[in-house]
Amino acid sequence: MTEDDRTGIEVALVSGLSGAGRSTAAKVLEDLGWFVVDNLPPELIATMVDLGARARGEITRIAVVMDVRSRAFSADLGAVIKDLDARGYKPRLLFLEATDAVLVRRFEQVRRSHPLQGDGRLVDGINAERELLRPLRESADLVVDTSAVAVPQLRATLERTFGGEYQQVTRITVLSFGYKYGLPMDSDLVVDVRFLPNPFWIPELRELTGRDEPVRDYVLSQDGAGEFIDRYLELLSLVGAGYRREGKRYLTVSVGCTGGKHRSVAISEEIARRLADADGVTVSVAHRDLGRE
Repeated sequence: MTEDDRTGIEVALVSGLSGAGRSTAAKVLEDLGWFVVDNLPPELIATMVDLGARARGEITRIAVVMDVRSRAFSADLGAVIKDLDARGYKPRLLFLEATDAVLVRRFEQVRRSHPLQGDGRLVDGINAERELLRPLRESADLVVDTSAVAVPQLRATLERTFGGEYQQVTRITVLSFGYKYGLPMDSDLVVDVRFLPNPFWIPELRELTGRDEPVRDYVLSQDGAGEFIDRYLELLSLVGAGYRREGKRYLTVSVGCTGGKHRSVAISEEIARRLADADGVTVSVAHRDLGRE
C-alpha cells in the first residue's frame, strides 16, 4: 500500500459507553457520507480500511463503530489505532458517554441488560464498562457527553467535526402525484395545485404532459401560478432552515393535481429548476403517476 493509495481516505472510530448514543452517531455519519461498519472485530479494522483505500475514490470515509461486545476490546482497539496511525491513516476517535443515572434510565426504558452486567446489577455493568474504556476516553479526539444532549444537538456536533462538504447540504426531492391515486406516503410537505385550470380540458393539450412545452407554458402562464411558486419557494427556504436546525437533511415535497399528468408535473419541474440554484441544496424531481392515464 503506497502513500498515494491512502490519499483522500478518512478513518473514524466510534466508541463509548453502551446506551450513550453510538447507534445515533452511526446514523448521523452515514447521512454525512461515511461508510459505516458496526462492531467489526478489532483485528479486521486495518484490513477493512486497506480495502476501502483500494476502492480508488468510491469510498473516501470509513467509520467503524466499536463496543464491548468484542471481548479484550480495549487493548485490541488501542493496538489497532496505533497500527492505523503507523500506516498513515491518522484515525480520529469519537467517544460517547453519559452519567450513570441517564444510562440506567435508558436501559430501563428499552428493558435490556447491560452487556457487562452478568449476574450483577445494571450499575455494576456500567461501572465495569466505564473502567474498561477509560484508556480510550483519555486518548479520544472528541468526547461527547450525551446526558443532556438531544439528537439535533448531537448531530450538529458531529457535523462540525465530521461533516465536511456534507454539512450544509439538504437533499430535496420534488415529487408530482395525482390525488386520485392517493397521497405519497413518504411526503414531508404536500401542496395542491388543483386551483390552476386543468389542461386536460383543452383537446390539443390533453394527450401531452407537464414536461411538454405547450403544457408547461399554459400552466405557468395562468393567473396566480408565478406568484404561487414565488411564495412557496420562500416557504421552503424558511422550512428548510428549520429542518436543518433539527438535523433533517432529506426533504420530499409532493405536488399534487387530479391525475398527476399536467399541472403537478409542470409545477414540480419549475420548482426543482429554481431550487437547483439555491445554496446548500441538491434537488431531484420525480413524477410518481406520469403515464398512468
